[in-house]
Amino acid sequence: MAMGVALLVSADPVAIQQLGHALQELSITPDVCREVPAAVGLLNRRKFEAVMVDLQLGEQSGLILDEVHLSSSNRTAVTFGIGDNDAAGIAAFRKKSQFVFERPLSAQSIHKTLRPAYSLILRERRRYFRYPVSIPVIIQRESKREVRCNSVNISGGGMALSTQVPLVPGENVRVRFTLPDHEAPVLAESTICWSKTGHLGVRFASISEEHTSELQTWLSQKLEQVLPEFVADQFRKVERSSK
Repeated sequence: MAMGVALLVSADPVAIQQLGHALQELSITPDVCREVPAAVGLLNRRKFEAVMVDLQLGEQSGLILDEVHLSSSNRTAVTFGIGDNDAAGIAAFRKKSQFVFERPLSAQSIHKTLRPAYSLILRERRRYFRYPVSIPVIIQRESKREVRCNSVNISGGGMALSTQVPLVPGENVRVRFTLPDHEAPVLAESTICWSKTGHLGVRFASISEEHTSELQTWLSQKLEQVLPEFVADQFRKVERSSK
């Protein structure tokens, strides 16, 4: 399982090959896009753990990074610029991106830049990690009968549920569930964020610190189990450093 997806926006075949290879070595899937409008469209439709933008695309390259910061799902993605020998251009990129790859690119220089960014990418992956699991869930509604259903997946911010009971997006509810191998139930004040036939999405609006910690610990363990071993080792280091 890949530990993340990076949007790589560049028309330079050499940069695409070098960066793509380096990302794959770290179990990060590169999603290559050669045109700015197409990249902006992807940012509005998909979640990325990292975004890499080539300065050679011209003035519009900065627009992509602006779009990242405005995106509801990608504003916390780790951002990279790919610069050339233009000192002024690189300086401008540094203001908009967290990291910059400077040409000429080499395996050594790429890894030197990726190394300090890796823990940030791992944290971003954990933030949006959804674990597929089917557990009983009770939805409590004000002045209405409770709904009993099952989860489809769960993240630190919410869960997808399988139910034939239609609920209206925007409705405030309370969900109660017990994580596998746990005894105490988790309670979360929540909001229905989407609904379609047979399924709905719940966003946790308020959850106790104890339950938040319990859920995050459980999800971290599940994420570690599905990562390649060398990535899992890095993930454990990130976990230790964040405590």
